[in-house]
Parts: sequence; C-alpha cells; structure tokens
Amino acid sequence: MDLHGIDLNLLVALDALIAERNVTRAGQRIGRTQPAMSAALSRLRGLLRDELFVRGPNGLQPTPRALELAEPISLALRNIQQTLEFTQEFDPSAAAMTFSLGLSGHTESVVLPPLIRILADRAPFVDLRVRDYGSRDEATRMLDAGEVDMAVGIPPVETGRILSARLFQDRFVCILRRDHPAANQPFDMEQFLAMPHILVSPENEGLDVADAALATKGLKRRVAVTVQHMASAPELVAASNMVATVLESVVRRSGCSEQLTVRDFPLRLNPVPFVLNWHRRNDAHPAQRWLRSCLTGAFPHVWQGSEQVCADLRLQYY
Repeated sequence: MDLHGIDLNLLVALDALIAERNVTRAGQRIGRTQPAMSAALSRLRGLLRDELFVRGPNGLQPTPRALELAEPISLALRNIQQTLEFTQEFDPSAAAMTFSLGLSGHTESVVLPPLIRILADRAPFVDLRVRDYGSRDEATRMLDAGEVDMAVGIPPVETGRILSARLFQDRFVCILRRDHPAANQPFDMEQFLAMPHILVSPENEGLDVADAALATKGLKRRVAVTVQHMASAPELVAASNMVATVLESVVRRSGCSEQLTVRDFPLRLNPVPFVLNWHRRNDAHPAQRWLRSCLTGAFPHVWQGSEQVCADLRLQYY
C-alpha cells in the first residue's frame, strides 16, 4: 500500500469508530460532523477494501479486518501524538538520555566537577558526552551542526542564532616559582619584562592577552617557550625561571600551586567572561532548559567587572 495516499485523519476516524461503534458519537469524540464521519468511513472502505463496519442491533459492528486493525492503529496514533506533543514537563530523575557538551581543557576542569555532582544527585540516568574544540568559530560550527547541545567559552560572535548565558568569570595573573630570585621583589613592569616568558597560544597565533596589553604601551617581552594548553604552564613555571600569564583558576587546579607565587599583572586586565552557548533551535526544549538551569545554577557568583572582554582584543581562551 502506498502510504502517500493515506490521510492521517482517516486513521483517527477509524480509531474513533472502533471505540464508539456509532458514527455520531465517533464524530463528537474527534470533533467532526456526522456527514464528515460518514464520508471518512466511505473512504476507509475503499482504501482498505473491506466493509469495516456493518449495522447490527446495537449499532455498528466491526468486521474481522477492523478488529485486526484496532490495536495497531490505536498504538500508532498514541505514539505519533506523544512524539509530536510539546510539553514543558521534564522529569530528570527518570530521564534516560545523553547530552553533548562542547568544553575545552580549561572549561572542562571548571564545569564538569559541579555538573557531575548535580547529575548524580538529580538525574542518575542522564549521561554526558564531552567534545573538545579549539576556537570560538569551531564551537559555533558544532552548535550549528547539532554536534553538541551547548558549549562553554567566551561570548560568541553575534549571529542571532547562538544564544548565551553568563556562567563565571576569571582573571589573568602572573606566576613564577616560589623560590625564584624575583619572588620577594616588587613585581613591576621592569621586573616583568626582564624575565623569560611562557606564552599560551591555543590557536598558535603567537599572541596572548599579555602581548595585547603590552602593545598598548609600545612594550614587548621575550617569549622563551610557547605552548597551546594553559594547564601545562604552572608545572613548567614551577621547574624554571620563567614567568607565565594564566587564568587564576588554572593555578588553583594545577596541583602545584604551593610551588608557585602569584602576582598581579603589571597592567590592568579586564576579567574574562565565560558563557554557556546554545543554538536557538534548542532554546525551548524542556530537557535542554533543565540542563542549562543546572549549569547556570552551579556558578552563583556575582558577575563583576567591565562589560569589555578579552574578545575585544581578538583573543580566544577556552
């Protein structure tokens, strides 16, 4: 049978006729007039090549063919209704599903620990799949393609289709090993420029926030080592005479913070905002709304500082 010729309303009518065994009551059940139901029954008879119903002393009596169709059609209609029905209800305690998150090395270490605790407590059957990305453009591509449900990073380029909510912010600090000769000296610009530096450049641009800030004053520094991952900088600093400019949370999570001295950067740097990004098509989905509320609720810190972000410097830290 060619399904292209089947009107779903005919199956709805057949389901009502089987349940009511009366054309008028079946029409009332689904909001159709008696003539419309009679016409639907006529079309069903031609389509299925069976009388389907014959008149009896107690109303319409289904034929064996109609009885054979009753249960599978009723089940199919219920499945279609459940599939198409939009609901605001989402029960995380019973939901069994997988969310895909776009997280970089840094945001992974910040976001996953509290999120995993929340899921273990509220949604024991919900799983996570984490995808790494290296740039804001790649994160946007993954959201567009549906490869991830949401991604955490710096604010996206305004597109209208990528929505965002603030999660947390971090600040850049300078680190040197605790027993470095300069550790007990004033950490001014002269001292900062005199030291060899570790540059963190996730996209191999040969530039970071420190270089951008120094450029505004016409200053340059000597970069001795360039790495792609910020998490590697604290350990390298702890074992050398170099200094690195990194996010403060990276130092706290490095495992070697006791071996380091943390100093303020010699120039004012704006804090770096990290936001939760998602595609507009997922905005109203109940399960995704629930997960977004979990993420934003996991970081109840007051958002302080300037609205300017490091993106203004065309830098990307993920």
